[in-house]
Amino acid sequence: MLNIHNLSVSFGGEYLFKEIAFRLNAGDRVGLIGKNGAGKSTLLKLLSKEMEPDSGTLASEKDIKIGFLKQDLDFEHGRTVLDETYEAFIELKALEKQLDEINLQLSDRTDYESDQYNQLIIDLNDRTHQYEVHGGYNYQGQTEKVLQGLGFKREDFNKSTDTFSGGWRMRIELAKLLLQNNDVLLLDEPTNHLDIDSILWLEQFLLNYTGALVIVSHDKMFLDNVTNRTIEISLGRIYDYNKPYSKYLELREEIKAQQLSARKNQDREIQQTERLIEKFRAKASKASMAQSLIKKLDRMDRIEVDEDDLSAMKLRFPVSVTPGKVIFEMEDLSKSYGDKEVLRGIDIILERDSKTAFVGQNGQGKTTLAKILVGELEYQGRLKAGHNVEIGYFAQNQMEYLDSNKTILDTMIDAANEKNRSKVRDILGSFLFSGEDVDKYVKVLSGGERNRLALAKMLLQPFNVLVMDEPTNHLDIKSKHILKEALKKFEGTLIVVSHDRDFLQGLTNKVYEFKDKRIKEYLGDINYFLDQRKVQDFREIEKKQNDRKKKEKSIGKLSNYESQKRLKSLKNKLSAVESGISDLEKEIAKIDHDLLMDYDTTIAKTDFFDMYQEKKRGLEELMVKWENLTLELENTVKEE
Repeated sequence: MLNIHNLSVSFGGEYLFKEIAFRLNAGDRVGLIGKNGAGKSTLLKLLSKEMEPDSGTLASEKDIKIGFLKQDLDFEHGRTVLDETYEAFIELKALEKQLDEINLQLSDRTDYESDQYNQLIIDLNDRTHQYEVHGGYNYQGQTEKVLQGLGFKREDFNKSTDTFSGGWRMRIELAKLLLQNNDVLLLDEPTNHLDIDSILWLEQFLLNYTGALVIVSHDKMFLDNVTNRTIEISLGRIYDYNKPYSKYLELREEIKAQQLSARKNQDREIQQTERLIEKFRAKASKASMAQSLIKKLDRMDRIEVDEDDLSAMKLRFPVSVTPGKVIFEMEDLSKSYGDKEVLRGIDIILERDSKTAFVGQNGQGKTTLAKILVGELEYQGRLKAGHNVEIGYFAQNQMEYLDSNKTILDTMIDAANEKNRSKVRDILGSFLFSGEDVDKYVKVLSGGERNRLALAKMLLQPFNVLVMDEPTNHLDIKSKHILKEALKKFEGTLIVVSHDRDFLQGLTNKVYEFKDKRIKEYLGDINYFLDQRKVQDFREIEKKQNDRKKKEKSIGKLSNYESQKRLKSLKNKLSAVESGISDLEKEIAKIDHDLLMDYDTTIAKTDFFDMYQEKKRGLEELMVKWENLTLELENTVKEE
């Protein structure tokens, strides 16, 4: 599908990657990984042909279709969710327009025997066939199914895209890509704005995708579940293995150990050869042997050991003062936005040193409650903060709070106080901002770099309660691991809103699920929550099965005579409708034949066109009736 050969890209005289090469085949599901700034998004732009490399070639099959989910989107204002998603079907929309134009011309024309009219009939049949082949009668149902899988409700379909946040717009763009028949899918952080339910749905969808897939993601569990190949960009090189992420890491460690062992043996051989050269060089009789050994060393392929990018941020959240035992106490807490109720009658007590996860579908109130706790939103009911509670808050859009026109250093200095202003450069160094980096303006930073800066800024204010809303967005896997370890060691109280299952594993000891304006408590980590959800889903399935059995039992109480009578009645009705359809089809076919053979005589009959249209309408009505009777008969047979 795609063949990448000796591709190089540089910025400011430094190579992002140099002379990399790999091939992308159908069925490859590639996890593209690497630190923030390693070049992952750049490589996706190259693969999508949105950007040209400095050198090297990218060859692809003819007429290959590539879909690219980017981080920056451009929506046309005024479209509904459905209208925007239907833009995925460009060919079908064009065919629909052509069919409308042909039908309009046919309705206006009366020259039924002309070549032009005949050509319109031919065009109509041709376009109708194309429309059917391309799934014209199915695409609307598929669209609704995908939108619901990604978290939209039916009542959202006809809302304007302008009323949705950037994260929900990203879902619409993802839905469009999934609905297109692309040969290659390039997805840049597709799970960033998805909740756990939507991520699980997307995993299943992508597992059934037959084209080539390249995913940039920092969601380790998502990569393990979806990909079958990993390409890592590190220090300008790529490492490519046919393994999902976790197995790739194991394999790379094994290969590196083998490389180290082989290089150790080679170094020993080189040292021994060099000693022999020095020994023989001084003797005239052994000079030729010394020259032979020198040539042997020159010809030797030196074994290289893969370098690891060991740079990583250092993070530690100190606790300010010890608070009281109860951190937050909520009683009958509710929140509405106008007529829309988000939370209703919440009763929760959060205690000191607890580590709590807020999970659930987007729009269920997780961020709303986090903002209420930190004092950013008003509410109804009662909320009491405990003694000596000092809150640190990392908002979901924390990066937007940064001033784009300030430098990294100025951002930190302005947020510091007299006590910690002298530590600003040390803190920035811990977050991988050193040397001239601190003079960069915020507006030129990547998403991951802005996230790191926002985290660094948090350390300038003391707190003992930490509320974090989606803190892992835009962080690479290594940085997420470091953040997770720091939060595990944090001796204060933690509340984290997240959809990242791997990040939450082993981090929290309590999960609150937000659903239908209420909150349900799970006393365990995310694995316990997911297991319990599966049990609940199983019980729902079991309940439906029991309800079906009860229904079957109830039906079984009806006499066999009544049941058979109902079946017979439906079959008789269906037979009568089928007979009527057959008769009308023959009559219409005869009229069409008469029109073709003797047009003038045929149309001269009294009320000919009214009669002709009446028969067509009658046929359409019978077809609808036939479809309904068939469905009713099938359901009746199942109940039997």
